[in-house]
Amino acid sequence: MSDLIEGYLNMELLRFTTAGSVDDGKSTLIGRLLYDSKAIFEDQLEAIERASERAGSDEVNLALLTDGLRAEREQGITIDVAYRYFATPKRKFIIADTPGHVQYTRNMVTGASTANVAVILVDARHGVLEQTIRHSYIASLLQIPHLIVTVNKMDLVNFDEKVFEDIKDQFRKLAGKLEIKDVRFVPISAKYGDNVVKRSENMPWYEGPTLMYLLETIHISSDWNHTIMRFPVQYVIRPQSDKYHDFRGYAGRIASGVFKPGDKVTVLPSGLTTRIKTIEMMEKQLDKAFAPMSVLMTLEDDIDISRGDMIVGENKAPQVGDEIEIMLCWLNETPMRLGGKYYLKHTTNDLRCLVQDVEYKVDINTLDKIHGDKSVGLNEIAKVKLRTTKPLYYDSYRTNRVTGSLILIDEATNNTVGAGMIV
Repeated sequence: MSDLIEGYLNMELLRFTTAGSVDDGKSTLIGRLLYDSKAIFEDQLEAIERASERAGSDEVNLALLTDGLRAEREQGITIDVAYRYFATPKRKFIIADTPGHVQYTRNMVTGASTANVAVILVDARHGVLEQTIRHSYIASLLQIPHLIVTVNKMDLVNFDEKVFEDIKDQFRKLAGKLEIKDVRFVPISAKYGDNVVKRSENMPWYEGPTLMYLLETIHISSDWNHTIMRFPVQYVIRPQSDKYHDFRGYAGRIASGVFKPGDKVTVLPSGLTTRIKTIEMMEKQLDKAFAPMSVLMTLEDDIDISRGDMIVGENKAPQVGDEIEIMLCWLNETPMRLGGKYYLKHTTNDLRCLVQDVEYKVDINTLDKIHGDKSVGLNEIAKVKLRTTKPLYYDSYRTNRVTGSLILIDEATNNTVGAGMIV
């Protein structure tokens, strides 16, 4: 039994998000994935069967598995981000089912921010729509490494191969503008399960993998940046007990890179250099550690280090500065204040900042840049200049999704009001 538990804990975890226009079938697709992969408990299945009967449906409505809010069930839409967890013999999965409506753009940004894969649904009857452009732009903005375009409702177009090929051509033109590199295409019918977990007998012309096979086998270990060493210090361990009276360790989650005992490192912001003495995880000594592991490090020299400092490699130091440009998604009903002051949280570092300027806003339905409009409201995305009260050590978001991201917090309410990707 212990071997089974250890094997499960060591399984690779893939996070993926679903996005699509309203009624494209996102929730039904996730329900089908869970149902056909035997990841639903009997009581859950019985509950959605009863709910489907009450709604007058002759078939089990698998979308009810993820439409958790009462308002979602009443309207038949997704409003909030619904997270679901399941596993197959090959991988563990966390799904973020994100809304399709334009007024819930912020929900998609937060739900997709940690994803390895974005599953973008396109209705076979309608092809690439404005919502498809919006979701693809956000996936590109968030640097999600892999996109799987699932052309759904193929049963409503008689499983026509030409329809599928035309949508592939439309999306490839869009992907070229957004610099999306790894794109896969799968024709499916989420309602009936064609090419979701099992291969479809209705589309013999499609010789590619099913959606589940792609999710189980897509290569994600290289999604983390293993070349630049970044370790934001989250907590300083000082037991001050008789047994460990001189012990000083630094706990945190590795943002990128590979760390080994004996490596020469620099501590920021002091700039002092030392070497790694030990790396521990759950009281075990490690020969090496890499992103995204949470570990405890000790150093050979006593250096004044506190939460918010960063341990980095000798080479390829992060950028340092108090003026940064970010692509900002505004998350709050109260518009952003030009010249306003906000708390800024970057990795484990907390500081204050001032909004200096809005360079342009993005029309995320057409991808046009809007110059001259300095107002940024709920769900809008803009390129913004910030000035911080002290120097920030960071990487561009394209280089490192952890050290290249930040959030803005309202000083008065403590609400998170903005999510930013450093340019």
